[in-house]
Amino acid sequence: MSDQFPFAFARVTRRWRKLLDERLKDLGVTQARWTTMVYLQRGGEGLTQRELAQLMAIENPTLVRLLDSLEEQGLIERRPCKRDRRARRLHLTAPGERFMKDLNERANILRDEMLEGINDEQLEVALGVFAQIMENAHQLRK
Repeated sequence: MSDQFPFAFARVTRRWRKLLDERLKDLGVTQARWTTMVYLQRGGEGLTQRELAQLMAIENPTLVRLLDSLEEQGLIERRPCKRDRRARRLHLTAPGERFMKDLNERANILRDEMLEGINDEQLEVALGVFAQIMENAHQLRK
């Protein structure tokens, strides 16, 4: 059974990304851009580029291209960090916040459709399993 897990997980992840990309296509945003903006929206006081890269588990050069594109669209901005003048914090702009409202609504509908027939207890178990897998993975990096 455990030998099937990585493949099943990868299939679900790919399917989520494909369906979400299809639903966001008319807005000109991909799942990667949406994910970046979700992390920024949840970041509250803003995240540094390094913090965001760590949260997203992607390399800095990949993130820079995403951020530059989002900034060109006027959806995010880089602001000086009050505690460290060398650093910049990333924030959604007002148009970025409005954009996220539509994106989140569409993603929530897809999530609900994909979780159809799964009750809260099953979901809690699944999330607990994922949390433990991530903890195990984190321990491997030390």
